[in-house]
Amino acid sequence: MKTRIGITAWGSVSALGITRAAVEAAYGVDQTRLALNEQLGNWVGQLPETPTPVGALAQRKRFLEQLDRSVLLTMLALDQCWAELDWATGESIGINIGSSRGATGLWEQYFRAYDTDPEHGLSPLSSPTTTLGNISSWLGAYLKVDGPSISHSVTCGSALQAILNAVAWLESGRCQYFLAGGSEAPITGFTLAQMQALRIYADPVPQDYPCRSLEPNASANTMVLGEGAAVFALERNPEHPVAWISGMGCAQEVPASPTAVSREGEALQRAMRQALLEAELETVDVVICHAPGTRKGDAAEVRAARSVFGDQLPVLTGNKWKLGHTLGASGGLSLEMALLMLQRQKVFTIPYLEQPKPPKKIQSVMINAMGFGGNAVSVILTR
Repeated sequence: MKTRIGITAWGSVSALGITRAAVEAAYGVDQTRLALNEQLGNWVGQLPETPTPVGALAQRKRFLEQLDRSVLLTMLALDQCWAELDWATGESIGINIGSSRGATGLWEQYFRAYDTDPEHGLSPLSSPTTTLGNISSWLGAYLKVDGPSISHSVTCGSALQAILNAVAWLESGRCQYFLAGGSEAPITGFTLAQMQALRIYADPVPQDYPCRSLEPNASANTMVLGEGAAVFALERNPEHPVAWISGMGCAQEVPASPTAVSREGEALQRAMRQALLEAELETVDVVICHAPGTRKGDAAEVRAARSVFGDQLPVLTGNKWKLGHTLGASGGLSLEMALLMLQRQKVFTIPYLEQPKPPKKIQSVMINAMGFGGNAVSVILTR
């Protein structure tokens, strides 16, 4: 790394909870937080309770009505993160929040209204509140900061791509501080139908573990949608970081189809090797896999890890069996899992898999993300 970049604070909301304490407690037990949604008739990973805005956000009720759920979730995660910070006023603060689909709920709402009665017309808010860019723009306005406010979609790699972008801005010296992460609120009938059309969704049958991510020799796809957001504060040369970003890698492969990944996970292999080279490591203690519960995708990621690490294969784990696949936010929630493992010095394993031998100390964790179109991202955190 050209400059030492550290994570100094973070916040998140997901099916695991809407507070740090709730998230830590959820990781402490071998129970999924996925539940059957009666209205949708399928498994989903929803927030355990309806979040209530606090602070300055709660005073702006008119704005709350204009926010897509993806924006609201990001603001709730941001409030947690911001409460831990003491950033100097007047500094340039950058913002980059990735999302695979952006303002899904509001867009579907406005489209349904138009499709039902096109002559009635649309609200003037139907355009500005349904753009992908409105996530970071709202955050910048909410915080009243000066600096770039960026939103992007690199499908399921969006959150980790935001981290990569934040590092580049910080290394350039154009920003002293940066907020980066991902957000997704995809639990809608249309989005779920899209996943079912791909034939990758879990069977809506009551069971202990509806998403069986990383299960070897899986006989069925078991992906489950989840909602959530995670926001991280990054700084150049901080005195007391939670963890260092020590290595990053990204790669692209030509997919056989828009959803495909090569059998050996070629792009992910290159991304992992880049991250290891930059971190000056031959292996890591733990790899948090992307592994959404799709047979071909999960198997390709395991093959890629075995190819990269050989006989130094670290513990492979993940969290989608517990909170679902949050699409563009998933890399951010995996990053949170890595931070908690580094802090608590405990590997969060997957209960239905054979338990691996845990490392004596957790000094380094790799986080992977893969997205439609053959893109792959790997990030290494160290203590």
